[in-house]
Amino acid sequence: MNKRRVGADKERQAAEYLTGKGMQVLETNFRCRQGEIDLICRHRGYLVFVEVKYRSASEKGYALEAVDYRKQLRICRVADYYRYVHGLGDGTGVRYDVVGIQGSEIQWVQNAFPHIYARGY
Repeated sequence: MNKRRVGADKERQAAEYLTGKGMQVLETNFRCRQGEIDLICRHRGYLVFVEVKYRSASEKGYALEAVDYRKQLRICRVADYYRYVHGLGDGTGVRYDVVGIQGSEIQWVQNAFPHIYARGY
């Protein structure tokens, strides 16, 4: 199985897990010039941007550790663009979550990082 197929499978698995926890999945794999967001959801009044990371084993590190500052910045830029395109102003409650899948274990970190404002905005 290639990496893209594994990634798509794990994103589906994460979406099912989050749906079971009460989240409503609005979009998957939203792409634009700024980058991509794996899942965009609604949960408890928030618009939630979710990054999904998978590691089959810990030899290559832990899934949750893979969302570093640069990745967070990219996610925030894409989220800003998504809100702009959909006419969602600053009054929209936004949250950034990360789902880490390590082997068969799923960890969901709500509000994993704050919004990072890009320079020039």
